[in-house]
Amino acid sequence: MSNLAVGVDIELSTDQARYLAQVMRRGVGDPILLFNGRDGEWQGALTSLSKKSATMHLEHQTRSQDNERELRLLFAPIKRTATDLIVQKATELGVTVLQPVITQHTNSDRVRTDRLKAIAMEAAEQCCRMMVPDVCEPIALSDAVTDWPDGDVLFVMDETGGGDPVADVMSETACRNAGGAAFVVGPEGGFSETELDLLRSLPFSKSVSLGPRILRADTAALVTLTCWQALCGDWRRDL
Repeated sequence: MSNLAVGVDIELSTDQARYLAQVMRRGVGDPILLFNGRDGEWQGALTSLSKKSATMHLEHQTRSQDNERELRLLFAPIKRTATDLIVQKATELGVTVLQPVITQHTNSDRVRTDRLKAIAMEAAEQCCRMMVPDVCEPIALSDAVTDWPDGDVLFVMDETGGGDPVADVMSETACRNAGGAAFVVGPEGGFSETELDLLRSLPFSKSVSLGPRILRADTAALVTLTCWQALCGDWRRDL
């Protein structure tokens, strides 16, 4: 998207025009909020609108751009509806990078990243977030943990119970860590022993437990992100 500034005229996409005209029932002259992930949030007015095209004139900035802490979610693709849910809710919960990973027990290796990007964009718009997470192409789990950024912590959701309680690990580790954070969640069949051995051996990883019950993969992903935001993220008043 173009740079946003006072007086700039923006041409919206066909999908955006259709959404404004048919779903939101907006008309020429109506105020619209717009963001591009770089220049903050801006208010403008629609200057033209049809089912296939729309333009708007930017008037003033309503919010400056947030500097969000990097949060990456590595997840094994599962059934389409559940994968869509992970992408939607992870966007609402502040993830900056969504990385599908292929594991030994992954039962769905066909991922339409264009669809997931559209879901992430819509979720960002719905929750008034000024950036859309990067949705990456699927890669092997072993490749995803290669060349790991210095200072970033990887929290491994260990369904075998081999990790410490998630609240303890995050409180003791992540809140003192100035780098980014990442979370890896396995498929419906869980990680293989080989994969768990690999993840546990990484010097930057922390194995965590999500309690005595075996959670669905999509539930585990969202619970993990919720714990992070509550304990170490932007839900805290002192951050």
